[in-house]
Amino acid sequence: MSTRPTAPTSNRGLRPLPAGPRGILIDCGTTALARACYRSLQARRMSGLLEAADLVPGATTVLVDGVDEPELLAAELPGWPLTEEPESASEAVEIPVCYDGPDLEAVAKLWGVSPDAVADIHSGIEYEAAFCGFSPGFAYLEGLPEEYRVPRRESPRTAVPAGSVAIAGPYTGVYPRSSPGGWQLIATMTNPGRLWNEHREPAALLVPGTKVRFAAVRV
Repeated sequence: MSTRPTAPTSNRGLRPLPAGPRGILIDCGTTALARACYRSLQARRMSGLLEAADLVPGATTVLVDGVDEPELLAAELPGWPLTEEPESASEAVEIPVCYDGPDLEAVAKLWGVSPDAVADIHSGIEYEAAFCGFSPGFAYLEGLPEEYRVPRRESPRTAVPAGSVAIAGPYTGVYPRSSPGGWQLIATMTNPGRLWNEHREPAALLVPGTKVRFAAVRV
């Protein structure tokens, strides 16, 4: 899949903080800078220029763990060039879903469109897993344009079914297992078991940097 050319990003906003004897937590300040920082660190790790046991991206941070000399890494970091996009990207993971969520009509009203249009709009966007958290296999997928961002529910649900596709703020997420949740539920994944498999490497289907597309299944 073709990608746009890489572009340099200023890393002046990066703030390395100590995180244990062999780690640093890089406070990036913004989601965009955190993604660029993670991509650059990952590229250096893959090329052998960075020896680290793990890289864990967050909304605005990146944890670098298992570094022999974290103080040296913290000192060198301001001089590293960052990029907006990786040099290459794999094909997007396709997730078949039925747009039948209990909040579909409420989201349609917020968007000012019909429920069918919500399905068309949401499935027409390519998303990217920015970071993982909340529960094993749950990825925070970025890509929703500003005009389609909605608030969380005023009253969270005590149990959201596995496979539920939900949106809130700038993110889309798919619940890998039943759990409480306060996002707006708009669809259901047809095979939620794909999201997490402890016998697979990696166990999570959606890891940071994974491109994702939702395919609407008509019933």
